Amino acid sequence: MLFIVAALALMGVLLGAAAHTPLPLFLAAGGAIGAWLLVFFIRERAGHKGS
Repeated sequence: MLFIVAALALMGVLLGAAAHTPLPLFLAAGGAIGAWLLVFFIRERAGHKGS
């Protein structure tokens, strides 16, 4: 239960920070995170295919 409360509090802080960030910066950061996750996904799939 404490984990859920901490996760919700952290999400609230992050969403509050995102609300005060200019839209172009927010979109650029979101795109960078999305690209990083895509690269991570591709590398993981390629690594597991060989084994």
